[in-house]
Amino acid sequence: MPEEIKPNAVYTTEEAQKLLRVSNSTIKRMLKRGLINANKVGRQYRILGKEILRLISPETEQKAVKSYLKLKKKVVDVINKW
Repeated sequence: MPEEIKPNAVYTTEEAQKLLRVSNSTIKRMLKRGLINANKVGRQYRILGKEILRLISPETEQKAVKSYLKLKKKVVDVINKW
């Protein structure tokens, strides 16, 4: 049974590699090209689960962006009324 990817969990490159089922060189290439957003801690990268989910399901990210923009517009409209 596949492991559940938690959006707010922090994963190492090895863990992300296993979850995405890609080679070590592929995960490094993805990091270098900016396909995965990650933070460097010391000499190692840490990847948020939501970044892994974004790669697996871009549709989910698009829905989240649309939802965010809709909410942002409502907030801006309320602020502009002041």
